[in-house]
Amino acid sequence: MRHFRPMPRVPRRLLPRLTVCLVTCLVACLCASPLTGRTSSAGAAARTGTAAYEAAQWQLPALRLPEAWRISRGEGVLVAVLDTGVNGRHPDLAGSVVAGPDLTGAGSRPGRWGHHGTAMASLIAGHGHTGTPAASRVAAFSAPSSPGRVTRAGEETARTGVIGVAPEARVLSVRVTLENDDPLRTHPSAGRPDALARGIRYAADHGADVISMSLGGGSGVWRGSPAEQAAVRYALCRGAVLVASSGNDGETTNRRNYPAAYPGVIAVGAVDQRLRVTAFSNRQNYLSVVAPGTGILTADGAGSYVVGDGTSAAAAMVAGIAALVRSAYPGLAPDQVRAAIERGTVSRPAARDPSYGHGVADALLALREAGRMAGARAGKAPPPPPAPGRSAGPEPESRLPTLVGLLVLCLAMAAHVVARRRAS
Repeated sequence: MRHFRPMPRVPRRLLPRLTVCLVTCLVACLCASPLTGRTSSAGAAARTGTAAYEAAQWQLPALRLPEAWRISRGEGVLVAVLDTGVNGRHPDLAGSVVAGPDLTGAGSRPGRWGHHGTAMASLIAGHGHTGTPAASRVAAFSAPSSPGRVTRAGEETARTGVIGVAPEARVLSVRVTLENDDPLRTHPSAGRPDALARGIRYAADHGADVISMSLGGGSGVWRGSPAEQAAVRYALCRGAVLVASSGNDGETTNRRNYPAAYPGVIAVGAVDQRLRVTAFSNRQNYLSVVAPGTGILTADGAGSYVVGDGTSAAAAMVAGIAALVRSAYPGLAPDQVRAAIERGTVSRPAARDPSYGHGVADALLALREAGRMAGARAGKAPPPPPAPGRSAGPEPESRLPTLVGLLVLCLAMAAHVVARRRAS
């Protein structure tokens, strides 16, 4: 039989000191650790976001979303997506999509609708999913009204899907345009010329807090019209925040792009992973901000995904930031939400710039600016924001079992010291 040497006894004179050390450790842990076993929803979202195609979803840390989610996740906000339609059956959007009308008059033919709209909706309100769909497709996409066709770029397995900027917001799907590769686009009578104007009014009348329009790209389809401009004014008066992509022909004609050019609309350009304005992003004096727009992973068909570039994705993300602000500070008017987003930027130019607008969008800074505005409006200071250096990762796990163990050990050691003194 193998014999083990007993543990050496602690000298009696050291027991009080050891007890003091253990108590000190206990107090330090109490000050530094949460006592509950629950983590915040922001922490859970941060874990999901980093687990789900972390490299492709580079916009999450770039927009400082994990920190912003500690303040708001878009609860109670309805974002109207005026696009090619949204597929509410996609696992990353399940339960978050309200079906609106199809105003194109073209009908929803299988495989010919909802790809671009679903992609934009996932960037706004995607909540990921559990499970691993088999052979999820990854593709490249281009914005509606921009040149090019959708091309498949391989196969990849989805893990936890796409996390949007406002994962607890809801989406109102309003179809106002056709997919890029839809043959009907070339037909003289394709679509309805008043679809966008009608879509804006429909969204405003049905409670949309934010209206996202990732439309345009330089084909000349969206030249603007008095009906659309009137609809924009109508929606602003109803309290909706309007966001639109600046356009994707910055390398060529760089034309004014509507609806982004309408007064009151937040026009969004695109930057790459180094936060540099992309060559394709339109440069105009009405540009509000820029946001990530290259190598962006989004939802596509049922269980499928796409990766692509464009100001469409950038606009969808800023619409998501508007949803965060609207959720946290519902009393702010549309112009105040716009001001918060424009002031809450990084890489700010000295003055408004045709390439960068007011700078690169930052969700956390926008929420802080909105908080200041809300506090000034209410005549009181807003609650202090999270410290800038706070970790963007999930909340720490509970250390309650460790703390209980330390406490029991301290009590046992103290009882042992008392017993030894009485015995002596």
